[in-house]
Amino acid sequence: MKPAPSIQRNKVRGFSPFAGERAADLVPQARLAGPMPWVIAIMVALTVISAAGGLALSNLAGGARSDLEGGATVQIIEASPAERDRQAEAALALLAEDPRVATLRLVPDAELDSLLEPWLGTGSGGEAVPIPALIDLRLRGEADDVTLAQLQDSVENVAPAARIDAQASWLGPVFGAIAAMQWLSLALVILLSLTGAAAVWLASRSALGANRETIEIIHLLGGTDRQIARIFQRSIGFDAVMGGAAGLALGLAAVLILGRQFAQLGSGMVSGGGFGWLDWLALAAIPVVGVALAMLTARMTVLLALRKML
Repeated sequence: MKPAPSIQRNKVRGFSPFAGERAADLVPQARLAGPMPWVIAIMVALTVISAAGGLALSNLAGGARSDLEGGATVQIIEASPAERDRQAEAALALLAEDPRVATLRLVPDAELDSLLEPWLGTGSGGEAVPIPALIDLRLRGEADDVTLAQLQDSVENVAPAARIDAQASWLGPVFGAIAAMQWLSLALVILLSLTGAAAVWLASRSALGANRETIEIIHLLGGTDRQIARIFQRSIGFDAVMGGAAGLALGLAAVLILGRQFAQLGSGMVSGGGFGWLDWLALAAIPVVGVALAMLTARMTVLLALRKML
């Protein structure tokens, strides 16, 4: 006796590989109706913003270190203007003959007054507040402690009131704060990745429990755990792709808006935090990594749960 058509179709379906739209239909799920795509979109957007902040800080610190590399400043701290100018000229002549010095210049008094004007106001010349003379140096090598100590010893012979400092040492606390913010950005990226993986794990467990009877029937018809996991993996993959694309768009929009706001500050140091093409490529790769992580998490969750279920 020939079996009924419906039973025959079930037998064929049970022993054929689960793939394509027919496999996805076994686990009904309304696209963009459930919370999973939106959760992934929020996680990706926050990850993009956090990673962009870390990359901007890295570029800012790298640009500042590059600009200050080999830089040093000679201060002639002398209350008498005449003696200060004499020692500054003597130190300038001595340093100009030193082979370790690439370039140097005596900072004009007008430039010093403009730099100090926000703090001291206008009209506060050397009579009111003694202003040290400054010589801006650029060394041929690194401005390490040994080189600066040697230059200090040689300059003190002609300018006892001179003091040499590396320009990078002035921004030491700033670089320390930037490094702390970079570590915080990395921690946020890791935390958001773990949170997204946990959300996928919960969604996979929930979908697995809701379709338990269907899974048991598939097993009876010859379906394997890997075939069932592939169904859930593909379903989560669709949600991750849609959520990742939306999250990337939101994150990049926020980064561009913040970038324009910081650009309006007109600060030279802040402008060094701009992105290169590698930085934009790294941000664009975040949703790709997110989709791969979501699909892997869904597959491992389903496989582990099926081993305990049956």
